Amino acid sequence: MSTELPPEKNVLGGPLLACGYDPLTGFFRDGCCATRGTQGVAHLVCVKVTAEFLEYSRAQGNDLSTPRPEMRFHGLKPGDRWCLHVLRWVEAWEAGRAPKVVLEATHEEVLKLVPLRALKRHALDLH
Repeated sequence: MSTELPPEKNVLGGPLLACGYDPLTGFFRDGCCATRGTQGVAHLVCVKVTAEFLEYSRAQGNDLSTPRPEMRFHGLKPGDRWCLHVLRWVEAWEAGRAPKVVLEATHEEVLKLVPLRALKRHALDLH
C-alpha cells in the first residue's frame, strides 16, 4: 500500500505550482500553498503583495511587513509572493483591497470559499 499523496491541484485544475522561495512561503515553508493532505491548512492563496494590501492587513491586525525573527519571518515587501490564509484574502476582497492572485499556485481548496470568477478578476497571470 502506497503512502504517497496524490498530486495537489490548483484552482484551474492543473498541477499546483510553487508560489515563492524568496521569501520562503507556504504553511510548511516549502514554497508551495499546499496542504500535503493535512486538515486545517488554509494558507492556500498565492498572492503578490502590494503596499496597499500590506497597509490594509496591518490595520486589520495582521502585520505581514514587520520582521519577526523569532518566527524566522523577515517581513514582506511589495512585490513578494506569499501563501496567504484564504480567510485573509476573502476579508481583503470584501473590503476591495485584495492582492493579485497567482492562479496556478493557488490551491483548489480555495474554491470552497471563493468563486473562481472572483479569483480570475484578481489574477496576476491573466492580465
